[in-house]
Amino acid sequence: MAEAVYLGIDTSCYTTSLFFMDRQGQPVAEARRILKVKPGGCGLQQSEMLYQHTRNLPELMEEAVSERDFSLLGIGVSSKPRPREDSYMPAFLAGLGFARSLAALYRIPLWQISHQENHLEAAVWSAKGPEADRFLFLHASGGTTDLLLVEKELVKDIAQSLIEDAGKTVKTENNKFGEFAKQTVSNYKLTEIGSSLDLHAGQFVDRVGVALGLSFPAGPALEKLAEQHTEILEIPVSVHKTKVSFSGPCTWVLRAICNFEKNEPVSCQVTSADTTIQNTTGIPQCLPGTRLPNLAASVQWGLAETFVRMIRNGAAEYNVKDVILAGGVCANRWIRKHIEDKLEKRSIRVWMPENRYSGDNASGCAAYARRQGEQHG
Repeated sequence: MAEAVYLGIDTSCYTTSLFFMDRQGQPVAEARRILKVKPGGCGLQQSEMLYQHTRNLPELMEEAVSERDFSLLGIGVSSKPRPREDSYMPAFLAGLGFARSLAALYRIPLWQISHQENHLEAAVWSAKGPEADRFLFLHASGGTTDLLLVEKELVKDIAQSLIEDAGKTVKTENNKFGEFAKQTVSNYKLTEIGSSLDLHAGQFVDRVGVALGLSFPAGPALEKLAEQHTEILEIPVSVHKTKVSFSGPCTWVLRAICNFEKNEPVSCQVTSADTTIQNTTGIPQCLPGTRLPNLAASVQWGLAETFVRMIRNGAAEYNVKDVILAGGVCANRWIRKHIEDKLEKRSIRVWMPENRYSGDNASGCAAYARRQGEQHG
């Protein structure tokens, strides 16, 4: 007998992803592939992304459904980068076209969400929280460094709105939605409250990684290199309320690498305030005596400390006590631990998905499709 499943599809800048989820919300099958970047390259053009996604999708589908018998109930697909009217990126057309074709062929529902919403849905599904109706969402990747306020939109609220619009006075609790409606999330409202003024977190990682001779995208290799560190240099950190900058810190690190190769000393600035690149009277560090793993670890520290201050400021301003992390940069275990340890002291609970569901994947699209299908199907 065929197994009833929902399909998620995501074609981001550097990963093609498929994900199958059953009606109980359990993973059934998955296939994903990182797009190929030439050695020494720092990215791909949109046309090349689209070309590789188009080639990958049929092959990944064959891999995912091999020796399986599925009955498709619905499809969720990421169709644009962010949940905004002006958000557009050609890479997502590959997944959207593939999804539309399958939905038309099997006469099943198709739900479109943004890539950012896919990350949030994946994180919430994997972490099984937060339970609060309002929380923060840090989305840090190669193309995004956003801090968002998330507000749950419950089925109850939507049903009540429909009833009021119809001019009826029947209470939601007494209608067909009943107790189920009180607890069930229909959608999430995302409001951007913080972001980077220049480079994104992942761009910082990749520029430093390529300068160190690491493969692109450089995140996993940089984390591996940093595991060998013996000390951490507190590199410049630039945070003003919930706005951050990585351009200055990135320039500092790249200059340090250059001077290291020339065997010239470089003094390290130690930062301790939530203001833009503070100079302090810390003891100077010299890069000739510092191995490259220490520099890689210092980049992790700079990113993590930036996120901590950004989240701390946002939580205070919007009076929330929960934050969930997602995106490729937030898959870094050291960064996760630093954020969790620092925010625990401020009574801010940090929710994290399984590491494999933090980076680009399609589980969020599948989870969204499942929720919509089970609620309204």
